[in-house]
Amino acid sequence: MRQRTAWIVVAVLALSLAGCSRTAISFRVPVEYYQLKNGLKVVLSPDDTAPIVAVAVYYNIGFRIEPRNRTGFAHLFEHMMFQGSGNLEKGAFFRLIQGQGGVFNGSTRFDFTNYYEILPAHKLETALWAEADRMKSLDISPDNLKNQQGVVVNEVKVNVLDQPYGGFPWLDMPQVANENWYNAHNFYGDIQDLEAATPEEVMDFFKSYYTPNNAVLAIMGDFAPGEALALVKKYFESVDPFPRPEFPDISEPRQDKERTFSKDDPLANRPALALAYHVPERLSPEYFAMGLLDQILLKGQDSLLYQALVKKEGLTGAVSGGINLLGSMFNYQGPMLWTVSLFFDDIASSGRIISVVDSVIDEVRTNPVSREDLDTALVKMRSGLFDTMGSGFGRADLMACMALFDDNPFAVNELEQRFKAVTPELILKTAQEYLRPSNRTVLTIRPKKAAQ
Repeated sequence: MRQRTAWIVVAVLALSLAGCSRTAISFRVPVEYYQLKNGLKVVLSPDDTAPIVAVAVYYNIGFRIEPRNRTGFAHLFEHMMFQGSGNLEKGAFFRLIQGQGGVFNGSTRFDFTNYYEILPAHKLETALWAEADRMKSLDISPDNLKNQQGVVVNEVKVNVLDQPYGGFPWLDMPQVANENWYNAHNFYGDIQDLEAATPEEVMDFFKSYYTPNNAVLAIMGDFAPGEALALVKKYFESVDPFPRPEFPDISEPRQDKERTFSKDDPLANRPALALAYHVPERLSPEYFAMGLLDQILLKGQDSLLYQALVKKEGLTGAVSGGINLLGSMFNYQGPMLWTVSLFFDDIASSGRIISVVDSVIDEVRTNPVSREDLDTALVKMRSGLFDTMGSGFGRADLMACMALFDDNPFAVNELEQRFKAVTPELILKTAQEYLRPSNRTVLTIRPKKAAQ
């Protein structure tokens, strides 16, 4: 077992923004990190500003590494985790958490599946007991599987197949922008794959990935660390680990030619357009530069693309996107896309839109951004980062992902400085390599009328 601790440090720094002197606070959070004998990683971050506690369990299994010919399997299993366990019959988990005034949820992402509860602080033990119970004794029965196969298949129909723009661009774009099957398959699930899953496959999946040595438990809120750790040991240390399977190669080759695709959507009433670029390796210097480029180009009404496409040209009413459309730029591991998407009125104007995007991006690929623009991007980035770190689930999410992927939850307190180390020269270098047209995939949604 190991213990490393970082406590709150508040420092006042000077930041010059648009010619004005402003006070900036460097926000650090307490982090304690342990590993149990069975391999479970445990991250604690006490915060007594509110009498609540957030408990989050993250498993290192997401869309990317689900079995071939079982698309949507990771998502299906997320549903199975709510079907009962050794001491909690079907539906009891819901009643237990909600009956204590808490909320809960789960989600499947590219590189993890997570489950969390937010409860009154004195109910921490309740959440830990319930999470440990389903980690070691999930009820995997044929009836539960059949029921949840129907639920997930119906979800696919409602959210994608029977919905205008159902997979745009979060589901559609990875399938056309990537080459590696693990990054490019339909991770929400093909219906025939979902319906073919067997109880034996589900049990094998559970033993392979839902094991303590493939998981992180993160706790944030109003608790005493020593008492919380004792409860974690009480309920989780007896959970037996299983050997983890070898993870597949999810790397993507360098893209050297622009790709263009169109998709007919008979339910859509307007065209839509998305452009995606492969981004730098996570946590590299260029990665942090790309995060600031995202702020400069896309985030907010002061962003360059909003000003050009909406305010100046009037080609669309809004433009959205970012790094990792299924989360944040921090909670993934592996290849990722920076995506820009918008809706517009005339399919013939798609060429004009792309031309305007090119002119904006060519500017940041040709000339270094000004110090003023970079400082503005830093303020926007820091605002979002502080907001995330100040919330129960947001902080738990950051800590869990950095423990899961990097074995270093203390890195949450290094993010701000990594962004502040980015220079205009690094922004230019990053834009030249990663925002080149040959690194881009263009996807157009054609509505029924245009398709005809």
